[in-house]
Amino acid sequence: MIVALGALVGMFGGVVTASPALARGPKWEVVPADPFTLPATFCGFDIGVSLPVSKEYSKLLKASDGSVITLTTGALTASLTNQGTGKTITVNISGPSKFTTFADGSSVLAFKGLTLFALTPAQAKQFGLPIVSVTAGAVTASLDPDGNPTSVSLRGHVQVDVCAALG
Repeated sequence: MIVALGALVGMFGGVVTASPALARGPKWEVVPADPFTLPATFCGFDIGVSLPVSKEYSKLLKASDGSVITLTTGALTASLTNQGTGKTITVNISGPSKFTTFADGSSVLAFKGLTLFALTPAQAKQFGLPIVSVTAGAVTASLDPDGNPTSVSLRGHVQVDVCAALG
C-alpha cells in the first residue's frame, strides 16, 4: 500500500463532496479532510493526523482512452502527533497532485511540491525512502490494478522523516 495524504483521507473517511468550489472555477470540488490515525504498523506507534488548514480542491477529468484523472490543489497543513508521547510536528503538505486511473485499473500518482507520503516498511526498503515522510519535489508512483506499487521515484528530497521526528 502506498499512501499519500489524499489517499489517506479517502481511506480514513474523507470523500470529495458534490459542492462546487466556485473560487477555483467550474468543476472544482472541496476535498473534506477529517482527522484520522495512521496505525502503528507504519512507525511502531500510532500517529494522529489532524488538518488545521484544509483548503484543497479536486477536479475529475475523463480522457477518451477511458482513464480518469483527478487533479488536486490548494492549501493543506497536517499536525502529526505520536499518540504515545504527545510529540507533535506541523507540516505544509499542499501538493499539488495528479492521480490517473487507467481503464485496466492500474494508476499513476504524481505529486509535486510538498507531500505526506507513507509506504509499508517493505516498500520503503524496496524504494529507498522513509516509511512516512514529507517530501519536497516530484514523487511518482505506479500501481498495478490491485494497488501494488510497481515503481516509486522521488526527484527532490525528503524534508521530514516523520517516524524519526516523532519517535
